Parts: sequence; structure tokens; C-alpha cells
Amino acid sequence: MSSGRSLLIVEDDELLSRALKEQLAAQQDFFVIDEAATGAAALSQTKENTYDMILLDIGLPDMDGRDVCKQMRQNGVHSPVVMLTAADSDDDTITGLEAGANDYVTKPFRMAVLLARVRAHLRQHEKSDDAIFVIGPYKFQPAAKMMMMGDGVNKIRLTEKETAILKYLYRVGNKTVSRETLLGEVWGYNAAVTTHTLETHVYRLRQKIEMNPDQVQILMTEPGGYRLNP
Repeated sequence: MSSGRSLLIVEDDELLSRALKEQLAAQQDFFVIDEAATGAAALSQTKENTYDMILLDIGLPDMDGRDVCKQMRQNGVHSPVVMLTAADSDDDTITGLEAGANDYVTKPFRMAVLLARVRAHLRQHEKSDDAIFVIGPYKFQPAAKMMMMGDGVNKIRLTEKETAILKYLYRVGNKTVSRETLLGEVWGYNAAVTTHTLETHVYRLRQKIEMNPDQVQILMTEPGGYRLNP
């Protein structure tokens, strides 16, 4: 899976699933949006991929969404889960939250309300120790200052500044960030620090994460700055 925020929609209503995907894709917050129509498919996809957010319908054809959520948590999925339900009772909300969901949205819902909830949980999750982001072939865990290959065996230790550079570039998505902006975000506006300092850190970071540092595939140089390649 590529860099940029990723989301899994677990919904058996094809029209609703398509509408959600189109609306979310239009927000430019997400670069990878996958769909699953059953609980089994959702469990399989979350074992194979790391998602930043999961929208999970409670009324799936093969399983109760709450059971799906519980199994995801047992499988080590830490991503925020927002449950979608046609039921509107305190009991449903409580059982959903007890299963490990982060939030509950009742159908029919306004897209603006759902998007606000999604973004709020993303912001909260990105600050947590559990946050794992997918960047190229790596799983990036900022709290541990570490990148891992998909097999989980090969681990790359990062410095605090290298971690901060990757984390900021990840959050802006597939956009170029100027050297001055990145310098300010990572080092603060310290007059003693120049863009040469940033360039040195980027060079060292590439030596660690690029398969071939002479042919950059992940941390790209663009006119005026840098971006992560999705």
C-alpha cells in the first residue's frame, strides 16, 4: 500500500459504499480507499494491510459488525473504527464501543458530520503511540522512531529529526513542502539552522530507507522542496 492516508469501508450496501468512497476521495484527505462487503473480507484485508481509518457497518451479511470489530482488535488492529448503524439506541452504542469501536454514526447521516468525526479520530490517532503509517514498502511507527519492512523482520532505526521529517511529509500527503516550511516544522524557526542542515538529514534518511539512494523512489526532491511518493 502506498503512502498517504488509507481507509477501509466495510459496507454491504453497494450504493452507500460507492457514495462514501466518492465523497471521501473528493476530500483529498485519503489516497487509498478500499472496500469490503463482508466481515470476512474486512478481517482478511486488515490482516494484509494497515489502514489509518475503518468505517464499519454493523449489519453485514455474514457477521455482526461488532464481532468484526472485536476480532480486528484481537488481531492487533489499532486503527480508529467508526461504526455505521441503522439502529439508534444507547444499548447499540455501548455494545459497539465495548467491542472496540471509537465512535458510532447512525444512518441516515450527513456526510459533513461523518467527515468531521473521521478527521477528529484521525488527528487523535496520529498523536497516539499506536499510530502506524504505511510509506512505500515500510510500516512507519513514529512513536518508536522506526520503519519496518512488511515482513516485520527488517527494522530501521530513525533519529528524532528523521522521524519528524517523515511524519510531517506524510501528513500533508502527496504535496511538495518547501525546505523553509519543513525546516520550521522540524527545527522551529531557529536562525542558527539553515536549509543545508535539512538537506544533510534528508541525505542520511535516504541512505537508510531508499533501496537505491541514487534512484530515489520514496523521499522525492521537487522544485523548492520535498514530498513523499505515494
